[in-house]
Amino acid sequence: MLLGSHLSISGGLHKALIAAQEYGFEALALFLRNQVQWRAKPLDDSAVEKFRETRAQTDIRVIVAHASYLVNLAGKDAVRDKSIPALIEDFSRAQRLGVEHLVFHPGSNPDLEAGQKMITDALNEIAAAVEPDPEAVTPSRILLETTAGQGNCIGYRFEHLAAIMAGLVQPERFGVCLDTCHIFAAGYDIRTPETYAAAMQEFDDIIGLDKLLAIHLNDSKKDFGTRVDRHEHIGEGFLGRQAFVNVVNDSRLADIPLIMETPKGLDENGRDWDKVNAQTLATLVSGS
Repeated sequence: MLLGSHLSISGGLHKALIAAQEYGFEALALFLRNQVQWRAKPLDDSAVEKFRETRAQTDIRVIVAHASYLVNLAGKDAVRDKSIPALIEDFSRAQRLGVEHLVFHPGSNPDLEAGQKMITDALNEIAAAVEPDPEAVTPSRILLETTAGQGNCIGYRFEHLAAIMAGLVQPERFGVCLDTCHIFAAGYDIRTPETYAAAMQEFDDIIGLDKLLAIHLNDSKKDFGTRVDRHEHIGEGFLGRQAFVNVVNDSRLADIPLIMETPKGLDENGRDWDKVNAQTLATLVSGS
């Protein structure tokens, strides 16, 4: 497993790297700025240097940043007009920091087809605004995240993401992040070896496994097909342990970062939940 968790950047972006190393993770997720504000303090060169220096001292193999939750590329004029520069800012930061992936939620619009086109057009504008770093060993990519389908959210069917990506001018700069809680809530059953195989085959047929560049590992507080996004600890929700046995033992995913976005805090025994969830996943790996 290339395992990690979403970690805090309190005290500086590099603090998330230090925390990941202390957990023994080889991957991590983080926000690149305050995720509940449209505008952010400029990222200065010293912060970039500190981040890159700290990473060089760790065993972190892949970083999966998450864009602001405010972003809605399929939103009404005022929101979309703020969302595009916000994602440009996050993508630029990812490149400066050497972050491999930037995940975002595609957007929300009651008109599915119109919303998909708005997202595609926005992503083409963003890619054009942020030139690839020619010196990067692994170029930064924007990943569209699968959604649970709450309200008018786009991305709860694999076909939605495929339609968006079909119109990208620079498709090599994009990929997909699959969230286990989200796809389960959206109606993709991964609880048995058979249903998991069928769901992954459907993903491969519609999007392509070569586009799957990150996975969010989350159990679900809500049942199958409810289209409600509520994360639960690994094995403690409606997905159950077998779903994660299926994921962590899929050899096709060996080099894909598996990022936990499970609830934080301490369990009833005072143990860090990130450690508990990581240990649970470790026990599910065949031969461990």
